[in-house]
Amino acid sequence: QVQLVESGGGLVQPGGSLRLSCAASGTFRYINNMGWYRQAPGKERELVAGMTRIGNTNYADSVKGRFTISRDNAKNTVYLQMNSLKPEDTAVYYCQLDYIDFTSRIRTSWGQGTQVTVSS
Repeated sequence: QVQLVESGGGLVQPGGSLRLSCAASGTFRYINNMGWYRQAPGKERELVAGMTRIGNTNYADSVKGRFTISRDNAKNTVYLQMNSLKPEDTAVYYCQLDYIDFTSRIRTSWGQGTQVTVSS
């Protein structure tokens, strides 16, 4: 199993920045895709940004040019740098990753979520 620990959420004013981190621990062969999702009240969970093991990225249109996803494979950690934050970015942000276990099966793990609130 893989456990994810997220950090970095909080309250920030519009135009401000935050950096989310998500560290994975546990037993696995290797981690494949890593990503961030978010869910605002009354809305469905949506993909914010994703990154493959070799570094290919994809972003939701609403965050392109403002958010940057990165990962440190040696530390099994994924980051989300969020700049120029807007009130509509307010949501609970979840880390998600796909990993290969020692039976060669693809597994998915989710973080517990971290609140990001953008408000003046």
